[in-house]
Amino acid sequence: MEFLQQTFSVRFDYKVFFTTHLFSTENPGFREFLTVEKRSEIPPKVLFVLDDQVVSHHPRLLDDIRAYFKTIAGVQLVEDVVIIPGGEAAKNDEKLFYKIVDAVNDYKIDRHSYLVAIGGGSILDLAGYAAAVSHRGIRHIRIPTTVLSQNDSGVGVKNGINFYTKKNFLGTFAPPVAVFNDYHFLTTLQEVDWRSGISEAIKVALIKDATFFQWLVDNAAKLAQRDMPAMQYLVKHCADLHMQHIRSADPFEQGSSRPLDFGHWSAHKLEQLAKFNIRHGEAVAIGIALDTVYSHLSGRLTREAMDRILQVIETLGLPITHPLLEVTGAGSPLLKGLEEFREHLGGKLTITLLKGIGHGEEVHEMDGALIQQASEWLKNKK
Repeated sequence: MEFLQQTFSVRFDYKVFFTTHLFSTENPGFREFLTVEKRSEIPPKVLFVLDDQVVSHHPRLLDDIRAYFKTIAGVQLVEDVVIIPGGEAAKNDEKLFYKIVDAVNDYKIDRHSYLVAIGGGSILDLAGYAAAVSHRGIRHIRIPTTVLSQNDSGVGVKNGINFYTKKNFLGTFAPPVAVFNDYHFLTTLQEVDWRSGISEAIKVALIKDATFFQWLVDNAAKLAQRDMPAMQYLVKHCADLHMQHIRSADPFEQGSSRPLDFGHWSAHKLEQLAKFNIRHGEAVAIGIALDTVYSHLSGRLTREAMDRILQVIETLGLPITHPLLEVTGAGSPLLKGLEEFREHLGGKLTITLLKGIGHGEEVHEMDGALIQQASEWLKNKK
């Protein structure tokens, strides 16, 4: 049979910056980025999408942004900003997606312009999806404001919204043109958001970096007490590990392997069962605990390693179990999460378990009875 074949690759480059008070007129970082990135003689427009919780906790932010842009020549700030309710609910309401798309259309944001999102991971996912599909791709800048988004989701290449009550059912792989991590935003986080974001650090340490896990053990008390230097180290190191994985592995997830989703298959199901009334980071902590105990019960992980992992989760004030994850039989909603996770991956089920701290192992099936035993073990531990 005759055919034509074409093969090509596309290179993506983006930087993750670390700073404080990004929109202080004395901070040149954002200004220099826009100046260097300018690709057209026509002044690019910049449209901001803001998390309403960030606006509430930083009431001078809008004024600071407007004052900052007065110092940038050849760039046009869209005076009106799109303010979106923060939290996972933002990804459940498709009207919010269309609100951003409408703004792109109304203010004639083109592919030489920028859509800048400031907020937690949900706002970044939502805005990134809107940017990726509008005009087949608007340049997108992320400014994460939570621990979880600064150390994990905000530095990655995925965008999406929840649909059919399924996590990230609609979405794209579309890298941002830049990420700016401003540590000052972390100072106003609620206690639950400060702590829950650390779960992604535990995850990446367990599958990739035993030395970093030991650092977490040694600094868990400091982190729980909101020590900023410790948190800055955590954020930067996690972002580095995350970006190394994107560069060296399968960034657009064309295969079935997703080691960075260790602990996530049950976390995603728990979020759905809880109608997203639980922080993603809390759900991930519980998912890590479940898969850690399963790894031990299946003979992969020593009891000592399991105990160390559960101890650091609890020292950080994170949960290790939830009533909605109790397994009562083969028809348990939690076990259905395995098939939903396989469907989301495409291909065969691939779950990362632990052979040791810093060493993951991929498996393609899980024992329902052993999952139930792990769930009961965590319940009884509490």
